[in-house]
Amino acid sequence: MEKTLSIVKPDGVKKNIIGEVITRFEKSGLRIAALRMLRLSKEDAKNFYIVHKERPFYDSLTDFMSEGPIAVMVVEGDNAISRVREIMGATNPKDAAPGTIRADFASDIEHNIVHGSDSPVSASFEIPFFFSSLDIN
Repeated sequence: MEKTLSIVKPDGVKKNIIGEVITRFEKSGLRIAALRMLRLSKEDAKNFYIVHKERPFYDSLTDFMSEGPIAVMVVEGDNAISRVREIMGATNPKDAAPGTIRADFASDIEHNIVHGSDSPVSASFEIPFFFSSLDIN
């Protein structure tokens, strides 16, 4: 059973669509194994997105991710990483397939509603960033 991390970003929380995101994952046969809501400090956001430190969007991304509450969850199921990414849609909502979360709700490439681990390696860093093994059911 593969596990991945997904985040409803501050824009998704503000739009009140946490339940919609969860519903889309669950309707596809995935299971929510852990869930919590929190607010990242700027420093926490920088640490979480450290992989993007050299990218030009790093500062604006970490500002955005620390501007309001987020909902983080561990999603599990067969091929969970690729399935979650398919349900989310392309990072740029203009390129996202109709019916995906980003096509339906995102306003632009940076304010794109959700985050999902892109590989088993990133999931192995991202899940324990937010959850201990005791938190995951």
